[in-house]
Amino acid sequence: MIIKYISAILLLSLVSCTSSEEFEIKSGDVASTVAAGSQSEAELKETLKEIEKEEKERVAVLKASSTSLSFDKLTHDYGDVLPDSDNETVFTLTNTGDKPLIVSDVSASCGCTMPEKPEGPISPGESDVIRVVFHPKPGQVNEIKKTVTVTANTVEKVHLLEIRAFVKE
Repeated sequence: MIIKYISAILLLSLVSCTSSEEFEIKSGDVASTVAAGSQSEAELKETLKEIEKEEKERVAVLKASSTSLSFDKLTHDYGDVLPDSDNETVFTLTNTGDKPLIVSDVSASCGCTMPEKPEGPISPGESDVIRVVFHPKPGQVNEIKKTVTVTANTVEKVHLLEIRAFVKE
C-alpha cells in the first residue's frame, strides 16, 4: 500500500513539474515530445533549405580544391618472414586528377610498421611511392595484418592500404 502511495506521489510530481507539451502519460509509459521552440513549420523548412544550400557550397569548394589518386595495389603480402627483420615494399600512387596531389599524412596501425610519405606535391599524371617497412618484433608470430592510412587532398580524404605477413617462429 505504501509503495502505491509513493508511486502516485512521484507520478503526480512528475506531471505537475512538466508541461503537457513535454510529456504525455499513457499506460504508465512516458513519451517525450520534441519542441521546435518558437519556429513554425515553414521557418523550419526554410532553415533546412539554407543548411542544404550551405552544404552543397561546401562540397563544391571541396571538389574544386581536391584531386584524385590511384594506387598500383591496395595490399601487399610479404609471405613468410622472420621476427626482428626488416621487410620493405612500396605502394605507387598516381595523381589521376587535374590539381597537385598533396599527401598530408601516412600512418600505420602499429609501431612494427613504418611508412614514409612522399615529401612534396605530386603533379597531375605523375607518380610517387609510399615506402612501408614491416619489422615484426620477437614474439610476434603467425599471420599478421596491418593497415596503412593515407590522408590526401582527395574528395575521399582517407585511403587504406593493407600489409600481410606470416611471421615464423
